[in-house]
Amino acid sequence: MTNRSKIAAVAALAMLLSACSGGGEQGHEAKAEGEARQTAPNSMASMPSGNAEHGKLIVETGIPDKNRASCASCHGPAGNAPIDPTYPRLAGQYADYLEHTLQMYRDGERQQSIMGMQAKDLSDQEIADVAAYLSEQKSDLGDLATAH
Repeated sequence: MTNRSKIAAVAALAMLLSACSGGGEQGHEAKAEGEARQTAPNSMASMPSGNAEHGKLIVETGIPDKNRASCASCHGPAGNAPIDPTYPRLAGQYADYLEHTLQMYRDGERQQSIMGMQAKDLSDQEIADVAAYLSEQKSDLGDLATAH
């Protein structure tokens, strides 16, 4: 490899990394805006440990003092039997996926009218608790691991 091609490869790599970093000043503005919000950032490293027992209570009964319906009213018992085929099964999902998704609904980064209203006042602890419980549930979904 010649020096010229090495320089070109390094320049291409630098451009690629720059594109992935969020674009300079715009990335800093977004970070400052995120820091100004009262909610926690969408980082699972900052999430508290989930309490599956409390999560079960939220999933089954909702949060009355926040006027929130139970998760089970739409997603079924233990998140495994949605009332509508377009609603996802939540049982057996990865806890960090559920946490991140609920944070996005809460923070308005993911749009869906029902979930936006359900998640809008959830604390990080409540999100972690729900995720801990649902991730421990047996899912009726199959996977391709045993298909062959």
